[in-house]
Amino acid sequence: MTLWRPTIGGRTLALATTLYLLLACNATFWAHAHAAFGGTTPAFVSFALGIGLLLLAVLVFASVDWILKSVATLLVLISGISSYFNDTFGTVIDRAMIESAVTTTGPEAGHLITPSFVTHVLLFAVLPALAILLVRLKPERFLHRALRNVAVILPALLLTAGLAAANFASIAYVVRQHKDVMKLLNPTAPISAAVRYGLSTVADSNLVVAPFGTDARAGDRLKTADKPVVVVVVAGETARAMNFSLNGYGRDTNPELEALGVVNFTNTTSCGTATAVSLPCMFSGFRREDYSERKARSRQNLTDVLTHAGVSVSWWDNNTGSKGIANLIDYARLNDRQNSPLCKDGECLDGIFLDGLDRKLATIKTDTVIVLHQLGSHGPGYYQRYPDAFRRFTPDCRTDELMNCPKEEIVNAYDNTILYTDHVLASVAKLLAKHEGQVSGAMIYMSDHGESLGENGVYLHGAPYAIAPREQTHVPFIAWFSPSYQKVMGLDQACLLPYANAEMSHDNLFHTVLGMMNVQTDVYNRDLDAFAPCMAKSVSQ
Repeated sequence: MTLWRPTIGGRTLALATTLYLLLACNATFWAHAHAAFGGTTPAFVSFALGIGLLLLAVLVFASVDWILKSVATLLVLISGISSYFNDTFGTVIDRAMIESAVTTTGPEAGHLITPSFVTHVLLFAVLPALAILLVRLKPERFLHRALRNVAVILPALLLTAGLAAANFASIAYVVRQHKDVMKLLNPTAPISAAVRYGLSTVADSNLVVAPFGTDARAGDRLKTADKPVVVVVVAGETARAMNFSLNGYGRDTNPELEALGVVNFTNTTSCGTATAVSLPCMFSGFRREDYSERKARSRQNLTDVLTHAGVSVSWWDNNTGSKGIANLIDYARLNDRQNSPLCKDGECLDGIFLDGLDRKLATIKTDTVIVLHQLGSHGPGYYQRYPDAFRRFTPDCRTDELMNCPKEEIVNAYDNTILYTDHVLASVAKLLAKHEGQVSGAMIYMSDHGESLGENGVYLHGAPYAIAPREQTHVPFIAWFSPSYQKVMGLDQACLLPYANAEMSHDNLFHTVLGMMNVQTDVYNRDLDAFAPCMAKSVSQ
């Protein structure tokens, strides 16, 4: 049986593909563009026609049998997949998002492969792509095709130029002031992001990591401490400050930390809105306005500076890895454990840290920093981030498909993750207290970024920082100090209370941890040490 295959002209296929991409795969883009132009204005109409004509010109230029079908198929597949995240979560596919996708783990990515995703990809990507592959293109002689293609391309370009010129001021203003809108256009936005990520990866492949902070040394207080000083740095995941009762949230999501009398900074902002940006930024020593991935990868980081000072540094990871931060220190991956009741399908609850930390603290003989990289509140499968004992806010959304849950159930599930993080952090502090006979311990916690829970139709995180909602950039910053730690470091905890509402950010982490370990180095900036105003100076400082 021979499969019937319709025959159409190359320019017809180019036009059909253009219309499909613009009308079926760009709903979110058109909605934002329409709003940015203030409605169906002449400038908006010119803008829309110009984009369509440019895309048509590109496809007609490629209208040579297998080239056109290959290009059209690829564009439809990219746009069909990308539009799911645009339309469902309000996600912007930029370079950082591509990096997050490339560096994520299989289990984490698996939460996004839902029945809705599969259905969308089947309807909007696979079936249209198969339709393109199915059709036959009418053969044309080269000269005949070239002339007819020019007859389409040239007027399309001229008309685009004319439309742009007629409304140049309005279009230029929107493009400049609403760069986020263009980052929603399929397929150009995801292709541009992927190309930029690929180019930067190639350019960075031969980077040499420069030494940094090699003058670091233990201060007098650390050298004269009667027992090892231990700081546990908890790098949180996807926790937004506004859902912490310590910050005034209406629900009691921090009962254990509140009972411990922790130090809480209420006004802290993140470096990025995705782990791939925030995590290396937090440990880099660069301020947010100076940070770039290339800069961070070009020199050593906080963990290395601590090592130069003779501090033992370990990184325990229950997430997607250290993003290169722990390349030169002891590193342990915890979420590949097969037999723990806390682990399932390649992911573990953050309680996985606790037994190992208990054993570690019992044997520590030297000054130590341990970084715990949480899985925290990472979505969309919030319900998988806490055990049943912490399913306190119900009914909670029990699916990865957030759009199938009422807003209240999504918030309930998310708040349960915060409640569990509260328990994990309090447990870390209690373990440090338990071993206070052997170590002088302290804990510092910052989340890497926040999370959107459907506000203004946006879910998850990863929005471009310039337009990111506060839900994604306002993060918790909490610290706990044992009495022996306060004594050996000369820290007046009560003195910190007036600073609770001071503006803090990820810029502070690098210098605050150095200060907590009484490490002296020229790369330390006391002005960025959140605890310095209440910490006694060393004699040699």
